[in-house]
Amino acid sequence: MNVATVDGVPVEVEEIDAREAQLRASRLAASLPRPGTSEGRQLRRWLTQLLVTERVVAAEARVAGLSADGAPTEVDLLPDTVTRLEIGSVAASVLADPLARAVFASVTADVDVTAEDVASYRERNPLRFKDADAVADHLRGAARRRAFRRWLDARCAAVVELAPGYEHPGDPRQPDNTHRH
Repeated sequence: MNVATVDGVPVEVEEIDAREAQLRASRLAASLPRPGTSEGRQLRRWLTQLLVTERVVAAEARVAGLSADGAPTEVDLLPDTVTRLEIGSVAASVLADPLARAVFASVTADVDVTAEDVASYRERNPLRFKDADAVADHLRGAARRRAFRRWLDARCAAVVELAPGYEHPGDPRQPDNTHRH
């Protein structure tokens, strides 16, 4: 059974089973939801998102002729917990792979901030950073994460089709969604 397709290439349920088994055999096992529960199905949806996103990123790397050589470090792109939350758990997990970080660098190479952006930030946050270079680095990092996330969302929307039962964990149409307002 296929849980998804990425650019027409199937992702089989056995791949999700294997990913889940690997996770359940890790040091994180005690913190995972029980299989077959609503939360357990949400975990499988999340694993599906991760797997299809990895494939989307790998395809981009192939098309762009990228390699992991010279890729930024994970800490360069995601220096703290806040930035991991900002970019989202799937994107943050994908960026553990150096090839994905090379794609990030390629996709966001032209993203920058203006002197006006820096001045405005310094005016609103006068005690946060010592100098304008630190502010520019901070703003540039945030802008690049946003650009990567927008690119990733657009690419996934264009080439990923999910099977019923494997919708995004946050999709309000799926029965296990618990995100309420």
